[in-house]
Amino acid sequence: MPDFPSADLRAPSRHDVEGLMMRWMPPLVIEGEVHACPQCGAYRDWIVFNMRDDSVWLRCTNDHQAQEPRLDSAWYNRHSGPVDRWHPTLGDGLRHLGR
Repeated sequence: MPDFPSADLRAPSRHDVEGLMMRWMPPLVIEGEVHACPQCGAYRDWIVFNMRDDSVWLRCTNDHQAQEPRLDSAWYNRHSGPVDRWHPTLGDGLRHLGR
């Protein structure tokens, strides 16, 4: 039986997001060590992104971004609260988090 309504007639769901984000204020300890930005040395007040592909990216206070392969969606889910807001753009989400 074909999909009803067809996929091309469905509006995107609020759950069709590219990823999730949260603010992490204290130092971020990964595998027993405080993680610092490799570009500027910042070690606290991160924006943590959990992407659909199970990757986790970190953004420091100086807007440097890098994937952190030692973290995954399971780590993100253990440390994040419930999703409380949907943002149409990255900029909107960052402003909501105080950046």
